[in-house]
Amino acid sequence: MAATAFSVFAAGGLVQAQKVDLVNNEKEKKVEVKIDGKAFTSYFYPGEDVLKKAVLYPVQTAKGTLITRGWPLDPRPGERVDHPHHVGIWLNYEDVNGNDYWNNSNAVDHAKRAYGTIIHTGIKSMKSGKDKGELTVTADWKDKNGVLTLKETTTYHFSGKGDQRIIDRSTTLTAVLDEVAMPDIKDGMFAIRVARELELPSNKPEIFTDASGIATKVPVMNNEGITGNYRNSNGVEGEAVWGKRAIWCNLTGKIKDENISVAMIDHPKNVGYPAYWHARGYGLFAVNPLGMKALSDGKETLNFKLKKGESTTFRYRLVIASEHLKDEAINAMAADYAKTK
Repeated sequence: MAATAFSVFAAGGLVQAQKVDLVNNEKEKKVEVKIDGKAFTSYFYPGEDVLKKAVLYPVQTAKGTLITRGWPLDPRPGERVDHPHHVGIWLNYEDVNGNDYWNNSNAVDHAKRAYGTIIHTGIKSMKSGKDKGELTVTADWKDKNGVLTLKETTTYHFSGKGDQRIIDRSTTLTAVLDEVAMPDIKDGMFAIRVARELELPSNKPEIFTDASGIATKVPVMNNEGITGNYRNSNGVEGEAVWGKRAIWCNLTGKIKDENISVAMIDHPKNVGYPAYWHARGYGLFAVNPLGMKALSDGKETLNFKLKKGESTTFRYRLVIASEHLKDEAINAMAADYAKTK
C-alpha cells in the first residue's frame, strides 16, 4: 500500500507535509513516531504479560493533546475503568476459530473461555521521511493452546500536514490452518478507545454483554466537559451510527480549548465495504467489516472464512485533526484514500 498525500488548505494556502521520524526504542519495546519534531504515537509491543496484542499508544494531536484513554496503562483522573482490553488503537476480532482475540486481557478468567493472543514477532522495516514514515511489522495470531492460526503483516504510514495527523494501516492476514473461520460477531475490528472528553454525554447507565454473557456495567458519569458526537458519511449522528453502514465516521469533540476530530475511513477493497460501525458513546470507536449479522440485527450474514494459504487485507485511514472536520473535507480524504492500493 502506498500512502497518497492529500491537500490540506489553510488561510495561507497549501500546507506542506511535515517530516516524520521513527525511532526504535527496543528497551521500552516500542517504535516512537514523531511528526514535525513532536511526539505523535508509538507502536507499542510490551508482550502478553501486559497486553494481548500490539497497539498504537498513546496518540496525540498536533498540539500535544492526548486523545486516547490512559487506563489501564496510565490512568488519568475521571476516566472510565471498563473494558481493560480497550487500549490505544488496535485491530483484532472476537471470534477466530472459536477463540476470542478482542476481549482478551489479564483481567479475564482464561479458564472460562477460549481467548486468542496476537504476538508481535518482529519489525520488518522502518523508514523515516520528509513527508511520511513507514513501519512494517509482523505478528502471529495464536489460539488458547498456542496453535498458530493466522500470520499477520501490517504496514503503517504516518504523515502530517498543518494540524492534521494521518495513520494509514494495512493489515494482511494469512491462514495457516486448513480453515480459519471468522463468523459474524459484534466485537471487531479496527478500533480506538478515546479520552473521556471525547465520549458522548451519558444519560443513563448501560450494561454491555459479550458473546460469553459476561456483562460490563457502564455507569452514568459526570458530563462536565464531555463533548463528543459521532457523524457518519450518510449524515447519521450520535449513538445512532452504531450498526449502520458508512464509508467513514467522524468523532468530534473538545478538550480544553482545542476542537478535535477523529475520522476513521473505510477502503473500497476491504471485505464488507462499506462496513458496519461499532461505535459506542462511552469511548469505543470501531469499524467492523465482518460482523454483519450482529450489527444488522440479522438482516445480513457474511460468515467470512479463509482456506490455508489464503489472505485478506484490511485497510483503514485515521485522521486526527485539531479542528472539527466538515463532511466535504472527509469525503475528499476518503476519495483520495480509495485510490491507494
